[in-house]
Amino acid sequence: MTATDNRKADHPIDAMFIERWSPRAFTNEEIDEKTLLSFFEAARWAPSASNRQPWRFVYARRGTDRFPVLLDTLDEGNQRWAKNAAALLIVISRTHNAAQNGEMRHAYTHAFDTGAAWYSLALQASLAGWHTHGMAGIDRDKAMHALNVPEHYRVEAAVAIGRLADSSTLPDDLRAREIPSQRNPVGEFAFEGQFKGE
Repeated sequence: MTATDNRKADHPIDAMFIERWSPRAFTNEEIDEKTLLSFFEAARWAPSASNRQPWRFVYARRGTDRFPVLLDTLDEGNQRWAKNAAALLIVISRTHNAAQNGEMRHAYTHAFDTGAAWYSLALQASLAGWHTHGMAGIDRDKAMHALNVPEHYRVEAAVAIGRLADSSTLPDDLRAREIPSQRNPVGEFAFEGQFKGE
């Protein structure tokens, strides 16, 4: 099954937006550094307020000594399947910037900009034949400590990257969920002129 078998756009868009989805079933295939760096190159060109580029990624490829360290920052539910990924990333954003007087000021759009960078990375990976799965299930305090993340940065999420495996490789409780998810129609989140709904 491909994502386009299960998803249909209501308005004309490029197929890459529908084809990108977030599976949990990954092969044990490794990813080379050159390929992974091309995904970060796509993230590099994401838009950002005042060109501050607040995004940071800490990564580890399968087979390296840091891979288990990153894996250990995920919650147990995510570790069950993410252990088969080719690479794990921890997505971090810079929350404050130094003003002209040296005072640290909150960077209001840090998470917004970092989300744009992560999505650029995800699309590039998808175009290259890889899959990504973003995860909120992460112990952020553990990640801050294990990865030596300094003050004025925040751990946002984790990402698993891998080659798609058959869903039969997943634990029983995850197998039924291994399909490209649907999305709310545009009318539920885009409002002309003023906000509507809850």
